[in-house]
Amino acid sequence: MLEECRLPYIMKPVNIATGDQFKPEFLAISPNNRMPAIVDPDGPGGRPISVFESGAILQYLGRKTGKFYPADERGRTAVEEWLFWQMGGLGPMAGQAHHFRIYAPEKLQYAIDRYTNEVHRLFGVMNIRLKDRPFLAGKYSIADMACVGWVSRWERQGQDINEFPRLKRWLETVMARPAVERGMKLRVEEASKVDMKDPNVQALLFRQRARTA
Repeated sequence: MLEECRLPYIMKPVNIATGDQFKPEFLAISPNNRMPAIVDPDGPGGRPISVFESGAILQYLGRKTGKFYPADERGRTAVEEWLFWQMGGLGPMAGQAHHFRIYAPEKLQYAIDRYTNEVHRLFGVMNIRLKDRPFLAGKYSIADMACVGWVSRWERQGQDINEFPRLKRWLETVMARPAVERGMKLRVEEASKVDMKDPNVQALLFRQRARTA
């Protein structure tokens, strides 16, 4: 979204393998200790504002710029339906598929099948939706931006994108957008060096319980 709107930004990596996500200064921005989170120094009233959760960030930037988030109620509702569909369905289910297929210390076939099948079902929902429209809400929007990152990882989720020809067409169209290409190229060098099989890293990422303070 930042690239699509040509908004200036500084990317500040958070090293989740060493616990940076639990530092007080980050929790002040993102109390759920997850990425992404943003700080807009030019927020409402000219004062800084922090926003966490990708859906909330996309809505905020859409309202701020007037781009990719319709102002009319009917158009906005269509975008929000698919934005929340991603937040409550595609993202969590694909994330669990990633976890049990790739990162879980033991292979639990039931869990692998459960989440692989659910992602397959969700891909089917998108494929049907795209039957008579180029994008999820008709026009390209923050709903497409929210979904493309997950769909682009279809192999990691145990899917064959060729089973879903309309979804494949949508994915190729979105991925070919210059702003999406620029955004997808952003990588943190240190992240590629994280050993996800390291017990200490797994404890930080997968075995957290509630913190009381």
